[in-house]
Amino acid sequence: MTVTADFNDARAGSGEVIKPVNGDYSHYRIVPARYPARTVGTVLAVVLIVATLHSVLGNERWGWGVFAEWFFAEPVLVGLGRTLLLTLLGAFFGFILGTGLALARVSGSPLLSGVSWTYVWIFRSIPLIVLLLILNNLGYLYETITIGVPYTGINFISWNTTQLITPFAAAVLGLALHAAAFSSEIVRGGILSVDQGQLEAAAALSLPRRRQFSRIVLPQAMRSILPTGFNEIILLAKGTSQVYILALPELFYTIQIIYRRNLEVIPLLMVATVWYLVILTVLSIIQHQIERHYSRGALRNPPPSVFSHLYRRLVKPKEGAPAAYVPAAATTKVVRRSPLQARGGEVTIHGVSKSYGSLKVLDDVTLKVPVGSVTTILGQSGSGKSTLLRSINHLERVDAGFIAIDGELIGYRQDGQTLYELKEKEILKRRVEVGMVFQNFNLFPHLTAVENIAEAPVTVRGLSREQAEAEALDLLARVGLADKAHAYPRQLSGGQQQRVAIARALALKPKVLLFDEPTSALDPELVNEVLDVIKELARSGATLVIVTHEIGFAREVSDQVVFMEQGRILETGTPDKVFSRPDHPRTAAFLAKVL
Repeated sequence: MTVTADFNDARAGSGEVIKPVNGDYSHYRIVPARYPARTVGTVLAVVLIVATLHSVLGNERWGWGVFAEWFFAEPVLVGLGRTLLLTLLGAFFGFILGTGLALARVSGSPLLSGVSWTYVWIFRSIPLIVLLLILNNLGYLYETITIGVPYTGINFISWNTTQLITPFAAAVLGLALHAAAFSSEIVRGGILSVDQGQLEAAAALSLPRRRQFSRIVLPQAMRSILPTGFNEIILLAKGTSQVYILALPELFYTIQIIYRRNLEVIPLLMVATVWYLVILTVLSIIQHQIERHYSRGALRNPPPSVFSHLYRRLVKPKEGAPAAYVPAAATTKVVRRSPLQARGGEVTIHGVSKSYGSLKVLDDVTLKVPVGSVTTILGQSGSGKSTLLRSINHLERVDAGFIAIDGELIGYRQDGQTLYELKEKEILKRRVEVGMVFQNFNLFPHLTAVENIAEAPVTVRGLSREQAEAEALDLLARVGLADKAHAYPRQLSGGQQQRVAIARALALKPKVLLFDEPTSALDPELVNEVLDVIKELARSGATLVIVTHEIGFAREVSDQVVFMEQGRILETGTPDKVFSRPDHPRTAAFLAKVL
């Protein structure tokens, strides 16, 4: 063995390629790849850093003794405190006003959107220093500020403008108004970055608009808002130096007063510079930790933040909470129990038409879906299948006709022969009866599987968090995902995500379940695990309406098959009739290509 090893070493030294015995590389020595350019760059960086430090620390003219004398001096610390207070108040009020402006900008009201745009246009145009001077001299324009009923002479309270708008108040107001214009666009950009499917999923779960924003939209938007938002706060912290124009003794103005007295300009400017560096560093650390907190669901293995550690240490889990619940017989196979206990509902579609501009997507569609039946809708892409499905729960507003669940219209209130369109709040209440599973899952990425399922029952049905999570865990067990309860969507496969989406739709115990091509976004190997869950639902007595291209699945589970073409229903019948003896030639031609 020794002779062989020596011989191999000799051959290796000669540059000859030697194949390992039985593929064993364990005794080989690994030599990392070398990058000379990186080495040269590193050396140059070290030389530059050393030269800079020597130049700054070794030059007596920097006056480091004076710097040390004044760094913690009381006037400097007082000015620093005022700078931090101005930054805090300016950022707080600025982002509150900016968020309101952003919501107005994305609202459906042209007037609100126009007012918001005008505000942003004006206050982004005015330099901060000019704005501060205008506010400080507001008393010249308006001697008093009065609250009352306009144009009636009825006044409740009045102030002298000069006494009310002090230099500090003018500074806070100016910083806030200035920051609001920029933060409005930052928040609006974050809102627009959230995928439209997330809003549709939240609406399909009947979550109130306020809850949609606070629980679904804002946490996802924060990932886009935070980097630019903190950049704005940092700029605001440095922008406080401009309030020197108001003779307000913040950090920079205090430094100016001191160096005008002792003429030590550079050391005092370094005091201000280092304190600004400290402020920037603290803000950067806070930003990093908040970004890590909101990275939940964005990364497969999100790093824990300081806030997560504090929450786990300070907030003890409630007794009886099912946070660690795992069924004793947890398995990846579907448990053969009906996950839906509520009865199905009858869907009536009458004379429904829908157009997008000049394109007519639905054309006088009439269909009845019996209670507890399974209806599959077939047709080529663009035939109007998904639009019809989304019209059933009023995610799409139809132009003509009506759709009812057990005789009750979702989007309208009937008064005699007149239909009044309901407000969004009322539509959400009626939409509870219709669950929907989307083609692209549309799970909320920042919520775990159990949180995705429990959110709607807590908000819409009024269940306690403990009860909702217990029911969510039961649903996960029934779709074979009990061991994935606390996984984020990004940590799940496509088939697992779709099964969580089905469980989420079931959590509200709807009368009707809509499936919009539930397997089209899945790999072939994952299709069957989702279809097995839907088959189980089909045997449970729920009313299912399924848009699908899975012809074999449609033949197996359907009570009724519908074929659509160019927004019209061309044929309706039993699976045996439609697949074996279609009446319409277009149906026969379509099936001939896919069967």
